[in-house]
Formats: sequence, C-alpha cells, structure tokens
Amino acid sequence: MRMNIKRGWSFLILLLVYLLAAGAGIGVYALLPLPFWLDLLIADVAATVVVFAFSLIFDNASVYDPYWSVQPIVILLGYTLFSKITVSSLLPLVAVLIWGVRLTANWAYTFKGLYFQDWRYTMLKEKTKKAYFFVNFVGIHLVPTLVVYACVLPAVFTAVYAPAFRAGSAIFFSGSLLAVLLQGTADVQMHRYRKHRTTPFLRTGLWKYARHPNYLGEILMWWCVGLAAVCLMPDRWYLLAGALLNTLLFVFVSVPLADGRQSEKPGFEQYKKNTRIFLPIYKKQT
Repeated sequence: MRMNIKRGWSFLILLLVYLLAAGAGIGVYALLPLPFWLDLLIADVAATVVVFAFSLIFDNASVYDPYWSVQPIVILLGYTLFSKITVSSLLPLVAVLIWGVRLTANWAYTFKGLYFQDWRYTMLKEKTKKAYFFVNFVGIHLVPTLVVYACVLPAVFTAVYAPAFRAGSAIFFSGSLLAVLLQGTADVQMHRYRKHRTTPFLRTGLWKYARHPNYLGEILMWWCVGLAAVCLMPDRWYLLAGALLNTLLFVFVSVPLADGRQSEKPGFEQYKKNTRIFLPIYKKQT
C-alpha cells in the first residue's frame, strides 16, 4: 500500500533517495577500470537499481519519474567540470542544463506526493499482475535509463574529447534551445487547460493541430544534441543511436499509451483524424 506522505516531506524523501542513488553511481564509477563510456553505463544502472529499490519500498514506480531529467544534468556536469572546458563542451552543457532544470521544474509542479503514481504504471500493474516486478524494473526503470544514457552520450564524448569548435554545432545548439522552448510552451498550455478543462481535448496554441507537441520538443532536443556532437566528430556517427532510440520510445510506447487513454473520451476518433501526432501545423479537416 502506498504511503500517504505529505507533498513537502515527499520532496525531501525523494531528494535523499536521489542523493543515495548519485552516491552509489559515483562510487561504482570510481571503482571501475573500464573505458569511460562503459563505466558510466554500469554506474548509471547502479543508480537506477537504488531508485528502483525505493520504488518498491514506497510501492510507487513514480519515484523514478525525475530520474529522466536529473540524470543527464549530473552526468554532464561531472564530465564537463573535470575535463578541459571548451566552447564545444560548454554549449551542450548549457542546453542540457536548461532542458533538465525546466523539465524537473515541470515534474515538481505536477508532483502531488508519494501517494500518487502515474496512471501508466498503475495500468501496467493491473495488466501484468505477477509479472509486474519484471515490467517495473525493465520497462519503467531500466529501459528509460538506457535511452537517456544513450541520448546524453554525445555530449559526454564532446566533454571528454574537447573537439575543435565548428559553426555547425552552434546551429544545433540553437535548435536544442528551440526544442526546449517548444516543449516548455506546450507544457504550460496543457497546465492552463487542465485547470479549467471546458472541452474534452485541448485545441488551442501548439495543441490546436497536434496531439503531442511536447513529445516533439523532447525528440528534437536529443537529435540536436546528437547532431551537434557528430558535427564536431563526424567519425562518431553512431552517437545518434540515442536520439533514434528516444524517438522510437515516443512513437511506439508513449504516443500509443497517451492516445489509448484519450480514446476513452467521446469524439476521439474525429479529433485524431483532424490532428497530427507531433507537428503543430494545419491538417485538412475531414
């Protein structure tokens, strides 16, 4: 049974959980003699295991929710501050910091307390029953950790190798800031809608013609980070794998889940026909 802990105490408890997770990750990283990217991967998984353990203690998989935005900040700050600082390494750090702080603030704004769990996790628990332990660890905790690890890896390589600055990377840096602005604007518009909710679906602002403009911002953010790194290090094209995995996660998991829940509302099929999935641009009405 989930603990009915007040919101303020819930924040404090989660802060302690994440400090423990960070300590575990840093400790594991310091002990490993492997290549930095592999050390980081193992340390990241170790930190995730700590968060997962507390999600079991509190019977709430949403303990993991802030990990998505906190993890890249901690990782990239560590590598940038302990490496040679250049313009090339500072630009992705700034982009990830702005992205992470904004997304974490958005999570904090919507966070109700440790008694509240994201509806998607509750649904998965009801559907998977005894297999939920495995689904919880792999699907809710481990896979997102691996995806975000892969997404932030291009910026980590940039910090470690400090390649010479190229104008192209600045273009993609600007793109990442626009992606953050897009995602932030979509989130604010959604929050305002939920306060009043006079219509079944939000059909103003970025949401007028798109069902998931916030997801588009998240997808574009990591493509820009990855492309900025490849612009600086063309031979490391494989660093785009993270952006690709992130896109696939949204297309094949996040969008179907969100649309599935929306489909319970009357008029969804017509709404779906008249809107695009990501792009907030006009679609011919049918």
